Amino acid sequence: MAQIPTRGISQFKSKLIGGGARPNLFEVDVTFPQAVNQNLGIQGDGDGKFDSENFRFLCKSAALPGSNVASIEVPFRGRTLKVAGDRTFDVWTVTVINDENFSHRRAFEAWMQNVAQYGDHSGMTDPADYMGNAIVYQLGRSASNQQGNNTTGEESRILAQYRFIDIFPTAVSAIDLSYDSSDTIEEFTVEFQVQYYFPEKPGDGA
Repeated sequence: MAQIPTRGISQFKSKLIGGGARPNLFEVDVTFPQAVNQNLGIQGDGDGKFDSENFRFLCKSAALPGSNVASIEVPFRGRTLKVAGDRTFDVWTVTVINDENFSHRRAFEAWMQNVAQYGDHSGMTDPADYMGNAIVYQLGRSASNQQGNNTTGEESRILAQYRFIDIFPTAVSAIDLSYDSSDTIEEFTVEFQVQYYFPEKPGDGA
């Protein structure tokens, strides 16, 4: 009778490298398209650019993307053969903490305003003008030096990163206002359409 070795808690501990990745250790970098950035002074905070460095702190949640490849079913004599179909990309959503400057909410509203105006059907028509990029970094619990040893330095270790190509927002969520809400900070979500994404070597472009 076939057997497998007994697995104990000590063996499990030795396989859990780094104590496991933590979902609250991440950072998001969004790059606005240049044509939109030039117009942010109209609807934004007036400085004519998106504050990506501040956004790294106020982006409350995001997601490492899933991977989807559809299947095509081909019937054959009462059976079904499944062959690989096209790859699809899900909507990517981030949650943003709203500060009193409203700088990030105004920036994303302005991005959408450039895509489709509020009062009429006009807007940017060249995709290169209104599509930007983004990177999501999964961070480790400790930094590491060039020899790979754990340190307590000022740089965080990047475990994984995903680059999103040619994204643009299609929804900025409402912010509910109520006398009943207390001891809380406003936040909102932004939904992005994604042309494609790919995992890249940790640290590339960081």
